Order: sequence, then C-alpha cells, then structure tokens
Amino acid sequence: MGQTKILVIDDDSELNDLLSDFFESQGAKVITVERPSMGLKKVRDLHPDVVVLDVMLPEMDGFEVAKKIRENSAVPIVMLTARGDVNDRITGLEIGADDYMPKPFDVRELWTRIQAVLRRTYKNFGVTGQYDFDGLEIDVNTQSVKLDGKALDLTTAEFEMLRLFAENPQKPLDRDFMMEQTRGIPWESFNRSVDVVVSRLRQKLGDDPRHPRFLKTIWGTGYMFIGQTGEESAGEAAEEAAPVVEEAPVEVKEEKSSRSKKR
Repeated sequence: MGQTKILVIDDDSELNDLLSDFFESQGAKVITVERPSMGLKKVRDLHPDVVVLDVMLPEMDGFEVAKKIRENSAVPIVMLTARGDVNDRITGLEIGADDYMPKPFDVRELWTRIQAVLRRTYKNFGVTGQYDFDGLEIDVNTQSVKLDGKALDLTTAEFEMLRLFAENPQKPLDRDFMMEQTRGIPWESFNRSVDVVVSRLRQKLGDDPRHPRFLKTIWGTGYMFIGQTGEESAGEAAEEAAPVVEEAPVEVKEEKSSRSKKR
C-alpha cells in the first residue's frame, strides 16, 4: 500500500482536528466529516483504506452508518464510542466493524489498532507483485494468471483490469477511476466499454455475476473485487473475534485542539 487514506466520521470537530494532526504526522492522508450522509458519500467517492466511525452521530447512529457502508464496501471500520458497554462492542462487530475502541482513548493506541486492522486486511497485497486469491494466482512481473492451477489467456486490457482489481481489493471502483488507472488501454469515450472488458474477464474466470467468486457488481457505481486468500478465508472468524479482548482500554483523554477548523 502507498499512503494510508483514513476517513473519520465524527461530529466532534475538536477530536477530528486532533486525529487529523496525529495521523498526518504519521504520514497518512486524512479526511474528516461530521455528518453521516457526507461520510457515506466520501466512502463511495474517495475509496478510503480505513474508516474511523463514531457511534453517537446526528442523522443516524454509527451502527446504521456501518450497515450502509457494508452494503457496498468491505473497507475496514474502526468504531469509537463514549459508551463502554460490551453489548455495543458486540453489536458493532456483528454488523461488520473490524475493531471497536471506547472513549476516552490514547490516539497512539487508536493508530496502532488501525495499523493492525490494515495488516489483517491488506496482508496479501503490493509487495512482490504476486497475488493469490482463492485459487486465482496473478503475477504482475510475468503478466501471467492461473485459475485453480490452469493458465488463463488474457488480453492486455483484461490483465490490466485484473491487476487493478488485485491492487484494490474489497473497494468499490467506479468506471471513471478504472479508466484513469489503466492508462495505455485505448478506452472509448463512453465508459461502458469498461463493462465489456469486465464481462470478458468474468467469462474467463468462470465468474457468475449473480453469485460472484471474484467480481461483484456495485449498481450505480462499478465493480468490487471480493476474492480472498485461503489464509484469510480459514482465519476469518478468528480475526474478527480478535478485537474482543479482555483488556482495559487506555484511559488517556484526548488533548483538545485549539483550532476549530473543519475539514
């Protein structure tokens, strides 16, 4: 992964400033919003690497926001709450949150938890140029692809599209983004030409759009690569349970920022 992109959805502007300052000092790019409706739009438009989501929000609570995010995205979610009730933590994890942190907290611990979530989520990506998703082997260096041990014959456009999906797993990708990121491919000005390549790629992968193994259609947006590694599939339950540990939260209150800027 390159620079980590973090979306913070919290109606506390001072806390947003504090988190922005600290995360940016660690090299991350940070986007903060105070309203859930804007947060959902940012998830769709910006494809963050992780979402930090408060439970107590205007318009709708964080649990409802997490449910809506999970309808179209598997982006990692770390939930924040001033309520330390274990039932709240369980609810958050059951609806798809990856970790749960009670307030007050030490921002350094939150950063450490975010890094742990990112390692669990993206541990298969970006270092060697080789990917293995549930029997789909992709080697960017040799531009070769195997499915269940059998070599696939892909066109340049199909391979570049698959490479893009492999580098952006579990993220909804819109057609314009896909065209921009696969430069060198002679796309037609009408972006439905992307659909043609995806359709051909699905055929070669033997992927049923109604019950996808790799490529899921996100209606009104584009597509999402949902392939998992064998290790992730086997360890999914254990990993989701990992945040529910019997340890006391670090009771260090957030420093209050002297600024009241909005991002």
